[in-house]
Amino acid sequence: MAVDKRWVFPDPVPESVELALRDFAPIERQVLWSRRLATREAAFAFLEPDESPGADPFLIGGMQAAVERLAAARSRGEKVAVYGDYDVDGVTATALLVEALGSHGIQARAYIPNRFDEGYGLHVEALRGLQAGGAGLVVTVDCGIRSLAEAAEAKSLGLDLVISDHHQPGAELPDALALLCPKRAGDPYPFKDLAGVGLAYKLAEALSSRLGGPGLEPQLDLVALGTVADLAPLVDENRSLVARGLRQINKDALGGGQHRPGLAALAQAAGVGPGRVSATSVAFGLAPRLNAAGRLDSALTSLSLLTTKDPDEAARLARELDAANRRRQALTAETLAQARRLAQGRSSAGNLLVAADASFNEGIVGLAAARLVEEFYRPVIVMVVREEDVRGSARSIPEFHITQALDECADLLREYGGHAMAAGFTVGREQADALVSRLEALAEARLGQADVRPHLEVDAVVGFDVLGETLVRFLDRLEPCGYGNRPPLFASRQAEVVHSRAVGAEAKHLKLTLREHGRVFDAIAFRQGHLLNRLPRQIDVAYHLERNTYLGVETLQLNITDLRPAE
Repeated sequence: MAVDKRWVFPDPVPESVELALRDFAPIERQVLWSRRLATREAAFAFLEPDESPGADPFLIGGMQAAVERLAAARSRGEKVAVYGDYDVDGVTATALLVEALGSHGIQARAYIPNRFDEGYGLHVEALRGLQAGGAGLVVTVDCGIRSLAEAAEAKSLGLDLVISDHHQPGAELPDALALLCPKRAGDPYPFKDLAGVGLAYKLAEALSSRLGGPGLEPQLDLVALGTVADLAPLVDENRSLVARGLRQINKDALGGGQHRPGLAALAQAAGVGPGRVSATSVAFGLAPRLNAAGRLDSALTSLSLLTTKDPDEAARLARELDAANRRRQALTAETLAQARRLAQGRSSAGNLLVAADASFNEGIVGLAAARLVEEFYRPVIVMVVREEDVRGSARSIPEFHITQALDECADLLREYGGHAMAAGFTVGREQADALVSRLEALAEARLGQADVRPHLEVDAVVGFDVLGETLVRFLDRLEPCGYGNRPPLFASRQAEVVHSRAVGAEAKHLKLTLREHGRVFDAIAFRQGHLLNRLPRQIDVAYHLERNTYLGVETLQLNITDLRPAE
């Protein structure tokens, strides 16, 4: 089912902004203005993210106490456990902090819970095991901000606990030695959207300023991976961290991958050439392979890949992750089909789609939910029914903050947490129906009368005559693009369809040749093959301009997001 999209066209550039951005071509000014970059200084700061320094890490509440406790651990020769999460953000944050602590002579070990045995976040049994193993301090990364009972247990065990977590805190905060969370009410840190690995980097940065030691630039490769994978917005400090991290990844790959051979091997397995890793190839190539291990079994394979210095072991682990990703893709397709049938078969199906089944894999349900959101543009919950409880994964749309909705159901939930667009939860089997009913009512109240359609924000309406290498080079300067800094979207009107054919498995995609203003471009419209026999002679197209390399020849092509009959 294709969801009708609203095209939102840009405001014209104000005369004052035209004057301020006179160093740029007209089309470039329009793209910059679409991002509300209205001055020459703001534009160049955005286009040169490598030069943008981050804020002082000690502005984050609790940072001073965390650094002092880690310094004490070093002086005492104390063991420190870094407690992470099994997604890419959590694994990269764990690897980064273990490396950073080790560089200061602090005895650090990694602990990542198993998705299937333990689930997300801090667990009492794990804390007991870490304490029995000699740890006197536990530092969390990417988890813990809602772990009230677990923090109390750590205190009773005599374990000091430092929580670093970028998720939305609840009304009550855990009792820990230090809480690092820029989203806390009143926290003075100016940028609130660091990923978990970005927050771990700020802790490492603060520790280095206190203890000295080697620079942290080599660890930015991990920050880039985790930030892109976790869909943290690529603006402000994230933009700088990711730009520098991608530069580090590509520099290391071109030098033979000596710093982190696992990344070089993983890029090769994903078909990404040395020196060509981008935010896009991380999002669609590297991150899914790193995530596959934790989705199907244990994330320790991914952690080992990121931390090994042995090229042979790196190659072996990369092959394992590539094979796991293929299995994950097949399982996702099966789960998606079943979840779609169940969601559409519910008599109460409306503004919230729900699917629950005992056969679902806990590591896959979030992917299935995300695909259904793309398909239907409604919040989606996919749940695994277990013997004693139900575990759910929720994905949403900008019009419906899913974690705030779960806040209104807190009395029914055993545990939950997440962001505006994604969350996870556990609910008792006896409360599951009541939870679904309440969430359905919330979705109906907030979405029932609204025009809920995905909207395409067009940066500029252009003719094919302005599309060329000069524009593409300017677009390159907008990288890294992704969530929060979308790649520029152009629209062209009354393009003539010269040729069309369906391509790909099951003819899912549409390959076009289009002509406008006397110029001809090849175009690809992914997942729109069903339109082949309904195309009029002239269409309006919304697209990204990109390079396409085939048999060693590079050309420009249009990657079509949406098309419709010409107005």
